[in-house]
Amino acid sequence: MDRSVYIAMTGATQVMRAQAEVAHNLANANTTGFKAELSAFQSMPVQGDGLATRINGVAQGKGWDSAGGKQMETGNDLDIAVQGDGWIAVQAPDGSEAYTRAGNLRVDADGLLTDARGNPVVGGGGPITIQQASSLKIGADGTISVVPLGETPSTVATTDRVKLVNPGNDQLSYGSDGLMHMKDGSQAEADANVRVTSGAVESSNVNPSEVLVQMISLSREFEMQVRSIKAADENAQSASKLLQVG
Repeated sequence: MDRSVYIAMTGATQVMRAQAEVAHNLANANTTGFKAELSAFQSMPVQGDGLATRINGVAQGKGWDSAGGKQMETGNDLDIAVQGDGWIAVQAPDGSEAYTRAGNLRVDADGLLTDARGNPVVGGGGPITIQQASSLKIGADGTISVVPLGETPSTVATTDRVKLVNPGNDQLSYGSDGLMHMKDGSQAEADANVRVTSGAVESSNVNPSEVLVQMISLSREFEMQVRSIKAADENAQSASKLLQVG
């Protein structure tokens, strides 16, 4: 069988993979702090016997879009938005330290400060626990101040400080858990220069219009690959009939 069928089939498969990634980005267009994943098609030679006359188009990941999302004011004292470069340290589901820009924090029933997914926020000595308080404020440097229950507003106690880091985007990789991890598996050092704004969150950096255009383009590419498969099959059938006649 001519290798054009195999190449078209491989191309269609790769387009479907790229489409799934684009769909994932679109589904998270309204997810706080989400960073769009990037990929591109690259030409790869077909391995095997014969002359190197054919190539495959392979969709390969290129990392993630580091551009910041829009700052949206919420008025919620537990919401924070990182200003400029930097990340909020959280504890990933596997127990390792990871990083996120999603600052829509909350306090669970046990007093543990978590992100929206339930990952504990890391402080100076590990996950942060908040005592029962009548009010809570998070300062620009991540310092958490509370007014304990039964105390006057003038009685302010500092409980902990959210760990803010800025290791450099080239040191981070996108994990399957939706969080950023250090490429070498280490923990980033706290950076006192990272600042946050209280009462605001950072939106997703996905542009829905651009993503929809990508989806349409990929759909057309998939149709082209399917037509190539049909054309190769029709050519093979015609060639077979000619051989039978001969």
